[in-house]
Amino acid sequence: MTDVPQDPQQLMHSIIQRIATGPEFSKNISRQEAEAGMRSILNASADPVHAAIFLIALRMKRETMEENLGIHDAILACTERVTAAVDEVVDIADPYDGYARCLPAAPFLPPLLAELGVPAVNHGVDAVGPKYGVTARHVLRAAGVNVDLSPRDAAARLSDPALGWAYVDQAQFCKPLHELIALRQRIVKRQAVTTIETEAKPIAGRIRTHFVTGYVHKPYPPIYAALARNAGFDSALIIRGVEGGVTPSLRQAGRYTAYHGANPEAEFEVDPATLGIVQTIRAVPLPDALPKSDLHGDEVALMVDVKATAQAAAEAGLAALAGKRGATYDSLALVAAMILHHVGKAASLAEGADLARAALDSGKALARVQ
Repeated sequence: MTDVPQDPQQLMHSIIQRIATGPEFSKNISRQEAEAGMRSILNASADPVHAAIFLIALRMKRETMEENLGIHDAILACTERVTAAVDEVVDIADPYDGYARCLPAAPFLPPLLAELGVPAVNHGVDAVGPKYGVTARHVLRAAGVNVDLSPRDAAARLSDPALGWAYVDQAQFCKPLHELIALRQRIVKRQAVTTIETEAKPIAGRIRTHFVTGYVHKPYPPIYAALARNAGFDSALIIRGVEGGVTPSLRQAGRYTAYHGANPEAEFEVDPATLGIVQTIRAVPLPDALPKSDLHGDEVALMVDVKATAQAAAEAGLAALAGKRGATYDSLALVAAMILHHVGKAASLAEGADLARAALDSGKALARVQ
């Protein structure tokens, strides 16, 4: 057990001296120190300059798993976590910094899954770097969904047979973390928090809770899996998706990593063509007429106008839930098939895709939104 200084300033001074000494001499800190340091940031007892150095210096030297877990421990400790009155919940975490190159379909996965008998929740924020893209909150708000529910109210929606799904915002379930967004914006670059915040597990099932997220870079699946286990998720489905989201490419075979219980993670392949999905595009394209925006003034954040893009994504998502065929429809069918198979509701990916398409064609999932 590491002897951790109790005074926040002394603690941060000690940590920064070790983690911010360059590529050759920086040293790792213990899980306990990482947790204590992050706690001091979350409770605002750390100096903001120290907080910024803590976050960016860990990233520059590359965080260890122990450091990631320590930061995660601190976030979990200040998260309001609610158990819904349902046996199982699917927790969907698309990238909190959103999408900038395609229309996101994933915000409409929860109502589709709910129609298939699988209560589901997605969560996120309004805007955070480095991408400042279109988020689930933007899209669902454009679709007329209440995106400011408390965790308890969101959990209550999951147990309502007519609904069965919800969105809950970080501003509601982890306010101290949400209040760091301004500081994170000033840091500019991605920090460990960007990876870790998606696994706060705000709403759980009475028996099992399944985590679903996406990634781009190959080192991330074991990191997400370790964090999912630390949060107490009973299983995880970690998909290599477009823009780091949960939707794989629609035009070529992709990969995903999964675990159940104490079993080790395993990697699998999914080929859309074998599920009856034939597309020449990777993801739902942005409409040509969308206005452009360079609100944040840098290449990473350069994007189409968020409000207009969210409206376009909402219209495409609602149309897909009503049975309209196209890239959004196929995206929902593909990911729903993976989730249904993962949680044991479908014997195969092909069966899951058939179930998802039948639900979309019925149009009944649309009523869960409107």
